[in-house]
Amino acid sequence: MSALEKSMHLSRLPSRPPLPGSGGSQSGAKMRMGPGRKRDFSPVPWSQYFESMEDVEVENETGKDFSSLQEWFRGSSPAPPAWRRPFCPFLGCVHGETKVKNSEDLSAETMAKDVGNVVEAMYGDLPPPIMLIGHSMGGAIAVHTASSNLVPSLLGLCMIDVVEGTAMDALNSMQNFLRGRPKTFKSLENAIEWSVKSGQIRNLESARVSMVGQVKQCEGITSPEGSKSIVEGIIEEEEEDEEGSESVNKRKKEDDMETKKDHPYTWRIELAKTEKYWDGWFRGLSNLFLSCPIPKLLLLAGVDRLDKDLTIGQMQGKFQMQVLPQCGHAVHEDAPDKVAEAVATFLIRHRFAEPIGGFQCVFPGC
Repeated sequence: MSALEKSMHLSRLPSRPPLPGSGGSQSGAKMRMGPGRKRDFSPVPWSQYFESMEDVEVENETGKDFSSLQEWFRGSSPAPPAWRRPFCPFLGCVHGETKVKNSEDLSAETMAKDVGNVVEAMYGDLPPPIMLIGHSMGGAIAVHTASSNLVPSLLGLCMIDVVEGTAMDALNSMQNFLRGRPKTFKSLENAIEWSVKSGQIRNLESARVSMVGQVKQCEGITSPEGSKSIVEGIIEEEEEDEEGSESVNKRKKEDDMETKKDHPYTWRIELAKTEKYWDGWFRGLSNLFLSCPIPKLLLLAGVDRLDKDLTIGQMQGKFQMQVLPQCGHAVHEDAPDKVAEAVATFLIRHRFAEPIGGFQCVFPGC
């Protein structure tokens, strides 16, 4: 069983109780919380980590507005401490305030074109040097974007904890994983708490930033319990006289309203409905990654995630690899400091940037 599959299965288990005196999974001073003190699961606004945000409208091939993708800008301070913060989504149709015409079209081709269209809308024909960084499925989209030459000024590529072999294996249990997670949440705080206690994200501060962009307020969506009660009501109605139809319809509406009232937040994207695209995200990913004629970085939570093609490529020096242990699948959220240092070192090593403020490169041991 791959590490990614283990992570998915473990996330379905009840959360482990905190160690005595720990107060939760945070380390250092945050672990030494006094008795009775609750952990803060309140959302953190994007403005705490970014200076500005712009809505970028792009168009499809017919010339009509296709989507409104958000562009986020990191704080302007170039010193290393400016990197050492939880990462937020850069763009994409499954995060943040992004609005697309067809939210269920998550094909690799469509999302790769979105990346290219946003860069073109932002910078025109003369975009600045750009490095694409993507995690999991986002890493696959970054590779598809690079291999299709959709960003003419691309100078580097980074995949975070995504490998074709383990990803394809994990797809077999993906539907079970999606069925095992909550369909709705009572509040943003409840969503953040679930993401931490389930092990999806091990860094509370990161969860307080990123989970906000993964959920939305319900629009006619009910929880599994609500849906079940409605279905049972319909079955009972078919066995009864038609005179009771009005009461059943009334009860159905009441159930819907109660569900929305008690669980007003749900996932922005119903990933279970996009299964037809999953194979296209990852099949052939390793060879696509290796064929990109630019410097490449692969960040992994464990060396066991490598497949045959990437193992050979790494031994041949075709890309830089770094393993960040003691992280879950969300490497960039669990250890943002280490990921920032790895990316900064990569940029400096290839002379895409110059170190300032006494920054010391931390070269990987593998």
